Amino acid sequence: MRGRHEQRHSISEWFARFRSGPYLPATVLVFIIAAAAALFAGSYTYTMAKPTPRDLPIGVVDPLSEPPVRTFLADMDHALNDALTMRHYPSAAQARDALEAQEIFAIVDKDSTGIEVSTASASGASVAELLAQTAQAIPATTAGPVRVQDLIPLQSGDPRGLGLFYITLAAGVVGMMGGVQLTVHAAALKPLERIAFTAAYAIVGGLAVIAVVDWGLHVIRLRFPESLIILSLTMFCAGMVFTMFNTLFGRWAMIPTWLLIVVLGNPSSGGAVSWPLLPTVLGVLGRWLPPGASMNAQHTAVYFRGHQHAEPFLVLAGWIVLSCTVFLWVQHRRSVAAAAADAVVSPS
Repeated sequence: MRGRHEQRHSISEWFARFRSGPYLPATVLVFIIAAAAALFAGSYTYTMAKPTPRDLPIGVVDPLSEPPVRTFLADMDHALNDALTMRHYPSAAQARDALEAQEIFAIVDKDSTGIEVSTASASGASVAELLAQTAQAIPATTAGPVRVQDLIPLQSGDPRGLGLFYITLAAGVVGMMGGVQLTVHAAALKPLERIAFTAAYAIVGGLAVIAVVDWGLHVIRLRFPESLIILSLTMFCAGMVFTMFNTLFGRWAMIPTWLLIVVLGNPSSGGAVSWPLLPTVLGVLGRWLPPGASMNAQHTAVYFRGHQHAEPFLVLAGWIVLSCTVFLWVQHRRSVAAAAADAVVSPS
C-alpha cells in the first residue's frame, strides 16, 4: 500500500513539475507545429493540385448570331463543364476595355477568316492557358478556323506569372515575422512607437523587395512608387495583424496569424491559381484577406495601368484600422487597470 501511495505521489509531483515548467508548452507546440505543417501543405495542394473552372466570364463581340459561332461557344462551354458566363459587347474596342479592366478573361470575335479567341495571360496564366487549350481543341466549324492570341502577355522574366505571388507571399510572411521580432526584442516600445516601427520596417522592407526583384535581378518590372505602397501596406498589415493577436492571445498569437495569412490567405490570393479556378468559397473569401487584396492591387498596378480599383486598398486599410484599433484599445484598458491597481496599493 505504501509503495503504491508513494508511486502515485511521485507521479503527481512529476505532473505538477511538468505543468509548471517549460515541458507543457513545448509539448503543446510539438502538436501545434505538426498541425500547422499539415494545414499548410493541405491548403496549397487542395487549391493548386487540380484547378477547376467554376465561373469564367468571357466577352462575346456582337453580332455573333450565326449558327456556327453559337455552336462553337456551346461546345467550348460544354468542354468547360458549363463554367462560361457570356457577356456581350457591341464592339471589339469595348470588349478589349473590359478585358483590361479584368471584368472578363477572354474575347470571342469573328471576322471573314474565322473565329478569334483573345486571352490575357496577365489576368491569370492558368485561366488563359485553359481557355486557349479548350478553344483549340474544339472541332472546326463552318465559321472558319479558330485562332488564339494573347493580348496582354506576362513579362518575359515571369513566364508563369508567379513572380507577383512570391513577392506578395514574402511581404506577408516577413511582415508577420517582423511583428514577432518586435515583440521579442523591443517589448518596451510604447503602443504608438510599436505602430511607428512596424510602419518603418514595412516601408524599408518594401523598398528592399523592389531593389532586389526589379532593380537588381530585373525579373519583374514593378511600378514605382505604386508597387512600393502596396508592398509596404501588405507588410504593415501583416505585422499589425500579429500585433493585434499578440495583444489578445499573448504567446499563442502566431497560431491565428499563421492561419489567416499563410494557411488561408496565400492559397486563396489568386496568385498561384486564378480565382475562377479556385473552390468557390476560397475564390470569394480570398479577395477580403490581406494577401488576396495585395495580390489584386499589385497585379493591376503592373499589368493594367489605368484600371486600378479601390477595393484592394480598402481591404488592406480595413485590416490595418481593425488591427491598430484593437491593439490600442486593449493596451489602453490595461494601462487604466494598472493605474487603478497602483492607486489601490499605494494611496496618496
